[in-house]
Amino acid sequence: MSGDYGVTFSALRDAAGAVWRDYTRHAFVEGLRTGTLPRAAFLGYLVQDYIFLIHFSRAWALAVTKAETVEEMRACAATVNALVNGEIALHVRICAEAGLSEAALFAAEEHPANLAYTRYVMDAGHSGDFLDLLAALAPCVMGYGEIGARLLPDVTPDHPYADWIATYGGADYQGVCREAGALLDAAMTRRLGPDPQSTPGWARLVHRFTTATRLEVGFWDMGLGVRPLAPAGPAA
Repeated sequence: MSGDYGVTFSALRDAAGAVWRDYTRHAFVEGLRTGTLPRAAFLGYLVQDYIFLIHFSRAWALAVTKAETVEEMRACAATVNALVNGEIALHVRICAEAGLSEAALFAAEEHPANLAYTRYVMDAGHSGDFLDLLAALAPCVMGYGEIGARLLPDVTPDHPYADWIATYGGADYQGVCREAGALLDAAMTRRLGPDPQSTPGWARLVHRFTTATRLEVGFWDMGLGVRPLAPAGPAA
C-alpha cells in the first residue's frame, strides 16, 4: 500500500520520519476507521476540506505553468480535473445530505489551520520551482491514498464513513496517486538526475514535504475541534 506511489515519494515519506505516522495514524483518521468520529466533526472537516480543495486545485493549476514538458502539463491538468470534478463532488454530495449547499461551503470562513496549509503550498509554487511545488502537494495526494487503502479492507456497507473511505481507497483515486507518483519520479530525474538524494536540492525538498506533512497533522487537529455550518433554513 505505502510503496506503490513511486520511489521519490517513498524516500520523502521515509525522510519525514515520525511526522508521517502522526499524519496517517492521527486520532481523526482512527475515528474514521472505527466509525466513532462524531458526525459533527466530520461535517466540519468536510466544509474546511472543500475550501482546501479549491486552493489545492489552484495549486495544481499553477503546476501546469511551472511544468517544462507537455507530459507534465497533461498530468497536472488531469489532477485538476480529478479534484474539481471528482473529489470536490464527494464533499458537495455528503454536505448536501446534511442540508449544506455548495454555495454555503464556498462562502464558509476559512480556519487558520486551513489558511496556513493552503498558503504554504501556494508559496512553495510561487517562490520555488516545479519540484518545490510537487513536494508540497505530495503529502495530501499520497497520504489520503495511503489512508484510504489501509482503511478500505475493513469497511462494511453500513460503516458511517464508507463513502469517504471508498473514495480514497478505491481504484480511481489510487490511480491518481500512482500517476502523481510517476510524475514526481520523472520530474526528479529530469531536473536532479538519477540519484536526487545525493544532490544539494534534496534537503530543501525533504523540508517542503515534511512541512506540508506537519500542516496535514494540524488540519486533522482542526477537524477534531471545528464546528460545522448550520444547515440553511426554509426560505422566508
